Amino acid sequence: METKVLSTLEEIKVYSDPYRLKILNIFHKLDRPATVKEVADEMGEVPAKVHYHVKKLEKIGLVHLVSTKEINGIVAKYYLPFLGTIEINRQDAHYEPSADELMRSEMYKLLSELYEQNKERFFKQVKNSDKPHASITNNTLYMTDEEARLFFKEVVKMSEKYSEKKKDKEYRSYEFFSTIIRNEMD
Repeated sequence: METKVLSTLEEIKVYSDPYRLKILNIFHKLDRPATVKEVADEMGEVPAKVHYHVKKLEKIGLVHLVSTKEINGIVAKYYLPFLGTIEINRQDAHYEPSADELMRSEMYKLLSELYEQNKERFFKQVKNSDKPHASITNNTLYMTDEEARLFFKEVVKMSEKYSEKKKDKEYRSYEFFSTIIRNEMD
């Protein structure tokens, strides 16, 4: 599975925007190449607004143009979302304190939005099903910083096996959301 590394403040700002995260979710939900108009219709938005945000996502490689088709004299552009792992990794070690604060703010916004989206999916599944397929786990793990880095890599690698979409009716889509942080209380 391919990994997309977002390393600049600008890339992280583009990705952490809640509206753009919703656009990415719609592309994933449609599960096929889609036009901006199709995404806008799904969101109940005007295509011009969605187009602006799709261009931002395209610039950092989170959506890409896969084909075009002329329909009644208008060129329809079909996009697919990036399907790999998105990693945030600050490469620039010379951040100014103000840029550092901006980076923290964007990371907070991104994590909050991802958490909210996953929380909504979780409760929707539990509420709308007599046999909910949802689990929560929260564990304290004890390891070195290097072990923690390797552990997270193993989790990502393990999930790759299940990331490819299967058309068999027995397969269902599950959302997997995970974080690992060092407990600064120790």
